[in-house]
Amino acid sequence: MSVALSELDAISAQELAALIKQYNPKSNSKLMVQAYNYGREKHEGQYRKSGEPYFTHPIAVAQILAEQRLDDATIITALLHDTIEDTESSKQEIAKLFSFEIAELVDGVTKLTKMQLSSIETKEAENLRKLFLAIAQDIRVILVKLADRLHNMRTIRAMKPEKQVQKARETMEIFAPLAGRMGMQSMREDLEDLSFRVLNPEGRQSIIRRFVSLQKETGDVIERIKSDMLLELEKADVHAEITGRAKKPYSIWRKMEEKNIPFSRLSDIYGFRAICENEADCYRTLGVIHQRWRAVPGRFKDYISQPKSNGYRSIHTTVSGRDGKRVEVQIRTRQMHDVAESGVAAHWSYRDGERSENPFSVDPVQWITRLIDQFDSEDDHSAFLEAVKLEMYSDQVFCFTPKGDVLKFPKGASPIDFAYAIHTRIGNRCVGAKVDGLRVPLWTRLRNGQSVEIIVAQGQQPQSTWLEMAVTGKAKTAIRRALREADRERLVKMGAELLRAAFEHVGKKPSDKALESAATKMRLSDREEMLARLGSTELRPRDIVSMIYPEIVVADVPKVDQKRAVIGLGEGQHFDRQQCCQPLPGERIVGLAAAGRGVAVHAIDCDVLARYEDNTDLWIDLHWQDGKHPAAYDVTLELTISNDAGVLGRVCSMIGDTGANISDLVFVDRKPDFFKIEISIDLSDIEHLHSVLSRLEAETEVAMTKRLRRSELAKTVH
Repeated sequence: MSVALSELDAISAQELAALIKQYNPKSNSKLMVQAYNYGREKHEGQYRKSGEPYFTHPIAVAQILAEQRLDDATIITALLHDTIEDTESSKQEIAKLFSFEIAELVDGVTKLTKMQLSSIETKEAENLRKLFLAIAQDIRVILVKLADRLHNMRTIRAMKPEKQVQKARETMEIFAPLAGRMGMQSMREDLEDLSFRVLNPEGRQSIIRRFVSLQKETGDVIERIKSDMLLELEKADVHAEITGRAKKPYSIWRKMEEKNIPFSRLSDIYGFRAICENEADCYRTLGVIHQRWRAVPGRFKDYISQPKSNGYRSIHTTVSGRDGKRVEVQIRTRQMHDVAESGVAAHWSYRDGERSENPFSVDPVQWITRLIDQFDSEDDHSAFLEAVKLEMYSDQVFCFTPKGDVLKFPKGASPIDFAYAIHTRIGNRCVGAKVDGLRVPLWTRLRNGQSVEIIVAQGQQPQSTWLEMAVTGKAKTAIRRALREADRERLVKMGAELLRAAFEHVGKKPSDKALESAATKMRLSDREEMLARLGSTELRPRDIVSMIYPEIVVADVPKVDQKRAVIGLGEGQHFDRQQCCQPLPGERIVGLAAAGRGVAVHAIDCDVLARYEDNTDLWIDLHWQDGKHPAAYDVTLELTISNDAGVLGRVCSMIGDTGANISDLVFVDRKPDFFKIEISIDLSDIEHLHSVLSRLEAETEVAMTKRLRRSELAKTVH
């Protein structure tokens, strides 16, 4: 079913019923035919974008699910999955004609279809939560939805190009990894490759062309290697079914991107699978293959003894085959293979007329429920999205605790993840780790089979850099929570220092009652909340000062007589001191005639003046008035200071001691050892600036000071 169905090509009701009877003789063929005819009647007169009758789509979805040997209710749901949304049919009518179970499933698929999963982050996170809630109620809902998306991707070319890209991206980001996380590897590969065909058609065609060229050069490599393997197994009296294939174009492309190598340097582009009669034969087959061909170091994984969390079991090995070509070999039993290909669908599939009780199938409801709980406890919805996508895309590694317990982690997990997996308290106090008895950095990536011991210490707190080391949602959530709590304490201290410096500047010391009153006037919960906002620069210290002592602030900031501050203005002209260079009294200045009667005042060395070299008629010769100017001219400084207790407070105090007022403070970059801040201060002249810079440069905890000038802040003149 790789091409669109026409009405004549579509499988008939009787053919569909017969197909299901082959694996489930107890199937209710009469009800199946009734559902088929009901769906066809309801969709009568409706057409797809390609011009084909719409009902060809539900038939194709039903056939995809029948090929996975699913139960009657799931296949009938596929036939009816668009009736509630696109026809006058109702949930009540479907329940009456078929069953309450089928009506619930159809309604569940309808709700999923209405979700716009690719949206802004908060809405996307909420919709993903709804998606998981629907899956948790009945896993068959997502089986129908995945089959629906698979057929839509196979026939996507009838859509407008921009709609194709939207659907392909949504498939690549949500549905393909979800299919993989639920163990449906074959479905995942098909969805990825169909999306790849839309998102990067040139890249996909390039890989296909190279495959064709390679086959012309080497002949049918797959058949030759398959024959070699069967011969060796026959010699050892081991029975296994061997299949081989070239890997999907998207799988090849992803490997090229990850390893940053060209197609010509890829070695394991062929994959082989050995399906054995029992588990013992799996290991015998492995022995035969390793005896005949050289195993590639580091490429052996035993997922039979250590299964993946989605139930996947198989032995993986890579060997050097004919002509030194690397080939990947997967070895497993038939039951393991059913789970590997169909994932959770294997839990609902039939074999020989009975629901197959596959011992290896795993219901992912537990995983989904945990994600829903995490969403409900996480304030930051983008963090939930990050956790979901990490877990959906992740492969697994298995590590041991010192007591021998096995813990599972996503690929790329670090000792930080291991510590939080044991307990949040252990994670928060982690100071180091031993892997297989050797001390390792916390950023070390764990590998399968390693034994990990976490070293803790009282008083240790999570660091912001841990977020880059951790990959599990649990660890990241716990680290963010701890950082928020610790950050609040630090912000309160910073706010208190800033406020103390501001009040010292006006010679006052406010009471606790006055600060509580100011917080109330600002509609904040308490004084601590006000100090935290001061520390995070959401509030300015002078706003608090002006609220408590308005008369002092007014007296402290005298109004500048603009007509007398700058000499050289014409009659009725006023000056506009430019923020690109923030000129100060004592610096050479020049004016540029601006709109109306305004004059833009720049420092003589301002980069902006170069734009007006050919318009000398706009230039006006200006200079500052002699005498002492008030501290009313703002200048922005960039400081790099140590991230130690009290440093910011001392910096603010030093600035206040010079008679300058801090009008604004912004954190540009926060590192574990340094902060980079931009601080705006009100000065009287250039000498005042030199005094402030000298005091700051003498401070050992101030690593760098710089006066900021930004040409993009200049106003246009004419």
